[in-house]
Amino acid sequence: MKPTSSPPKTPRTYRVKSFGCQMNVYDGERMAELLGERGIAPAPEGEEADLVILNTCHIREKAAEKVYSDIGRLVKAGNKAGKSPLIAVAGCVAQAEGEEIMARAPAVSIVVGPQAYHRLPEMLDKAAKGERATDTDMPAIAKFDALPARKKRGPSAFLTVQEGCDKFCTYCVVPYTRGAEISRPFSHLIAEAQKLIEAGAKEITLLGQNVNAWVGEDDKGHRAGLAGLIHALARIDGLERIRYTTSHPNDMDEALIAAHGEVAKLMPYLHLPVQSGSDRVLKAMNRQHTAESYLRLLEKFRAARPDIALSGDFIVGFPGETEAEFEDTLRMVDEVRYAHAFSFKYSPRPGTPAATMEGQIAPAVMDERLQRLQARIAHHQFAFNQASIGQTCSVLVERTGKLPGQWLGKSPWLQSVWFEGDHAIGDLVEVELAEAGPNSVMGIIERSS
Repeated sequence: MKPTSSPPKTPRTYRVKSFGCQMNVYDGERMAELLGERGIAPAPEGEEADLVILNTCHIREKAAEKVYSDIGRLVKAGNKAGKSPLIAVAGCVAQAEGEEIMARAPAVSIVVGPQAYHRLPEMLDKAAKGERATDTDMPAIAKFDALPARKKRGPSAFLTVQEGCDKFCTYCVVPYTRGAEISRPFSHLIAEAQKLIEAGAKEITLLGQNVNAWVGEDDKGHRAGLAGLIHALARIDGLERIRYTTSHPNDMDEALIAAHGEVAKLMPYLHLPVQSGSDRVLKAMNRQHTAESYLRLLEKFRAARPDIALSGDFIVGFPGETEAEFEDTLRMVDEVRYAHAFSFKYSPRPGTPAATMEGQIAPAVMDERLQRLQARIAHHQFAFNQASIGQTCSVLVERTGKLPGQWLGKSPWLQSVWFEGDHAIGDLVEVELAEAGPNSVMGIIERSS
């Protein structure tokens, strides 16, 4: 669909729409900060933006088609308002299908990949002259050096420490859209964390495609892994909580496991994807671990931090998955008793080995299996919430609730907790967990005697 009116030469307002993982959320925040440096402001709520950035994810089914649908809606809304926005497509779909987007969607002025968005200002200059711009280069680390100082809008912040993936799971496009594994320098991460804390953050979540693959040299020149980085961050005054995601089982080391018992600021929560409970399926996925090795790894974490909440990822309907192999996954869920987990139907990604494997599963079979898996996960999540009742813990207040005097925040185990009282966003409040729901917990403020 073509716009019937021209986009503004120099945008005054923007809106970034990020889809998918937390790393896309981080990238969206950084793009917003770049635009802010150029004097471009967020569009007021309810108003059309001069510039719209679709920060895309390529993991889910029909990701590209959803991008074109979004572009069509933007063009239609712009035509109706007589003010077509400048449209930029960023993220993993941009990286994978940049040339196709430019050919198929004339309304798009900018296509920029996840490793090149630091060059967004120069691309905007080209767009202001009526030129279309594409940049899907994948420089190793340059974008972070070119980004502006961090700005914070809430008590919890993301910090990307590692990007890319070398694992080449047969179903996944990430190695092709995000590139090889790279680690940001230790000193840069400490400096960015300090800026976030100065701007009001109390909790930082370390991000990476395989975050526990991070490696670098610490301030004394010694080689350090993610555990060393966590220990260093924990020494920063004002930082109260540390989390990290997403991990790969093959990159776990004893130091990181031990850190869960040694670092009080490291929250008792671990997201460790497994994808299947079947060894044959895991091998076909090129996961490079077995169900048994995964379970033994979780045992080590529970030994280091007995109250740790466990989370995972699962794919149902991978090519060739039998009913018995799916039941292996259900047994794993029952054995681990996840506090939370994400589950998805397999969808073929163009260019990945799994897309051409024999034994593609019928959609109806995948739907039925996903429903059964999600019901089992929900059962254990509710049980975890129920087991936490009666405990007292700190809750980081993140936003107001629907009712006057109501607040919402996160427990150390990443549960959503709501409670009433006289508080403010960013407070750490001692709360007794009093009533469990399937997806949240009600708390009561601890009263001093």
